[in-house]
Amino acid sequence: MSLSVVIVGGLHADARRATVARLLADVPGSVVLHHDLATAAAGTVVRTVRDATGILSAGEAPLVNDCACCALREDLVPELRRLADDGVTRLAVVELWDSVEPKAMAEVVVAGGLTVTGVVTAVDPALLLPCLGNGDDLADCGLAAAATDQRTVADTFARQLEYAPVLAVVDSEEADDEDRELLAQLHPTARQVRIAPDDRADPRSPLAGAALAGFDAEAAAAAQHPACALLPAEADAHGVSTFVWHRRRPFHPERLYAALEDLTCAAARSRGRFWLADKPDVLLHWDAAGGALCVEPAGPWLASLPDAAWDLVPPVRRAAAALDWHPEHGDCCQHLVFTSPGLDRDGLARLLESCLLTDAEYAAGRAAWKRLPPAFDTLLEV
Repeated sequence: MSLSVVIVGGLHADARRATVARLLADVPGSVVLHHDLATAAAGTVVRTVRDATGILSAGEAPLVNDCACCALREDLVPELRRLADDGVTRLAVVELWDSVEPKAMAEVVVAGGLTVTGVVTAVDPALLLPCLGNGDDLADCGLAAAATDQRTVADTFARQLEYAPVLAVVDSEEADDEDRELLAQLHPTARQVRIAPDDRADPRSPLAGAALAGFDAEAAAAAQHPACALLPAEADAHGVSTFVWHRRRPFHPERLYAALEDLTCAAARSRGRFWLADKPDVLLHWDAAGGALCVEPAGPWLASLPDAAWDLVPPVRRAAAALDWHPEHGDCCQHLVFTSPGLDRDGLARLLESCLLTDAEYAAGRAAWKRLPPAFDTLLEV
């Protein structure tokens, strides 16, 4: 019997535990593998394997390079192989510790030759906005996975949420229509599965079906890459809006830099790709949550590459560029998406438009653009 692996993650620990319990109850022959990183400060990671009746085994994995996540990576695949070899385990549910992101773990498991059939992020809708608005460092909350971990609660949760094709959404008396709408707009392509505490075990459960439906790690990674990400579309309901802004003119670096704080704080979540006039060949990634913005280069625009280099570009990237191709600028563009309750769409649009090159600046051409003050060099560590 081949072993299926389902990864369940998320910062909402109660929701995650309820999701794991549901899978254990619904899928005969399933076990849960969990690495607790809370003891990392003492130099170890505690591993447990349990089924619906209780703990089957427990052990410790030593830290690797003072990194709890590195220890998890080193220990995870051998443990899963051991479960695969026992011949009785049908499903291994990998319950990730709070701040561990599912993308890295899914790719580790797939690279280890095992089959990931599903990645699930567990969500309590009532906690959605508080998490997205939390700009605290994980280290300050006792959730860092390494001494060098500089992630925040908000950006970690956003990545956990947006990577998973399945969201296990627990019933919450505190959640309202705005919370549920925000979740739907943040990840509109996800399959949402409701988790109620009084659900009886059912092998036909929607969660079990979703978790065993299959998973493509390569496609999931492509869907997160800024060049070909499946960004949300325009939406407006229950007080929540998603505003999509798309333009074919580069930003003036100084004017955009001066507007960064207002743009970052304008929405609970914003993401996408953008085009700076002084770096016209570089695709730049915009990733903001919790009042903090991460800006980083994501490689060249395809329009800047010689034809011979296109064969080295993944097909999904070429396809995404072709869908958005402009006769003059190719795939170079602004494509930013802002999602939030109470979004000031008109004010946001005016601010973004004011950061673009003026007609005169645009007409001066690329040689002149490259001479503009490099306001983003510090952010980009150039």
